[in-house]
Amino acid sequence: MDMLSGNVRKIYFRYLAAAFGSALISSIYGVVDMAMVGQYQGPDGTAALAVVAPVWNIIYSLGLLTGIGGSVLLGSAKGKGEAKEQQEYFSVALISTIVLSIVCWLMVVFFDTEMLTLFGAEETLLPLEKEYLVPIKFVIPAFLFNQMLAAFLRNDDVPALATAAVLTGGIFNIFGDYFFVFSLDMGIQGAGLATAMGAVITCMVMFSHFFTRKNTLRFVVPSRFLKKTQEILVTGFSTFFIDVAMGFLTMIFNRQIVRYFGTDALSVYGVIVNVSTFVQCCAYSVGQAAQPILSVSYGSQNWERIKGTLRYALYTVVFFSIVWTVSIWAVPNGFIRIFMAPTESVRQIAPPIMRSYGISFLLLPLNIFSTYYFQSLMKPGASFLVSVARGMVISGILIYVLPVLAGADAIWFAMPVTELLVAVGVIILMIRYTSGQEDMW
Repeated sequence: MDMLSGNVRKIYFRYLAAAFGSALISSIYGVVDMAMVGQYQGPDGTAALAVVAPVWNIIYSLGLLTGIGGSVLLGSAKGKGEAKEQQEYFSVALISTIVLSIVCWLMVVFFDTEMLTLFGAEETLLPLEKEYLVPIKFVIPAFLFNQMLAAFLRNDDVPALATAAVLTGGIFNIFGDYFFVFSLDMGIQGAGLATAMGAVITCMVMFSHFFTRKNTLRFVVPSRFLKKTQEILVTGFSTFFIDVAMGFLTMIFNRQIVRYFGTDALSVYGVIVNVSTFVQCCAYSVGQAAQPILSVSYGSQNWERIKGTLRYALYTVVFFSIVWTVSIWAVPNGFIRIFMAPTESVRQIAPPIMRSYGISFLLLPLNIFSTYYFQSLMKPGASFLVSVARGMVISGILIYVLPVLAGADAIWFAMPVTELLVAVGVIILMIRYTSGQEDMW
């Protein structure tokens, strides 16, 4: 499809369908693992995977850092008609992903105990968490490359292949989880094995694109390597930080929950983390669908196409916000039963916790989509501001301050208040940039 002159609505919804499928199935890995392990080992298994969740956030975020950063710059270069620059941005992103994969691999292999302890592991849960990571340690690079390649495949006009790749690996993971966890009685390690194998399958399907005629991505020896690496890292940092921040928030939530409530509440929070992952994936899909159109349109300075794309994206954001908020309020224990075999204590405490935290889903999709929007308009400063404010500064302060000021239960309102405050700034910046005004950001 022609990004510069094709029908905006048709292109956007074609990309949305592919991005939504890809993002949704990507979340299947952790979600199915927790559901299977929770059913097999009860709340302890769910709590153990809640502690492992930040590890996933870091791994995925590193792939998004190079993938989104490089693909946004590739799209802008495409809009300007700079063919050589497109290939150089892809090549730099590929090299950067290889380097980051090696670093991440070494950290998980040699410092798993230290990482898990940092993220809130207790002595009783640590053996379960380490058992889950055993098979995953062998394929860490596959997870980074899946995120990076999916971004470039969407910008190379094959969003359906990215979706098919993730779908293939995700389906294997679902059936593999059941087979390894229950049929072979491997428990939590079986879930890790299914996830590892699913990631490798996804990676292999994505790499097949480079052997087709449709492929326009070529590896070249890039000029000004360090400068282009810096551009990619700056452009992709806010998307990267969203997932890192999720890991950071999970870590401090874990510590505060254990301090005030105990492991039952921690298992409920483990479910919240996975539901939040689904909501974030919906927001990612909106951003990923709009990004190729926005980047190319910005490169050619076609503001009518930018505004049209934004309009469809905001409609989608509102839809996802309503669906997820209503769902979490209507059937909180329904989500609990999906992810574990709950005790009576868990069933009693879950509804107020889930509903309080779930208010944040009203504004979460808008705030996450805004980071993609600002990136596509080459405003990494604004995107960074949103990511840091919601992912560390405001949220981090509230997680510690609210229980002191208003009692322990107030901790569950930390994210709703955070999303509200951030959304005010997002709306102001979005209006300013869309009207063509510029400022220091």
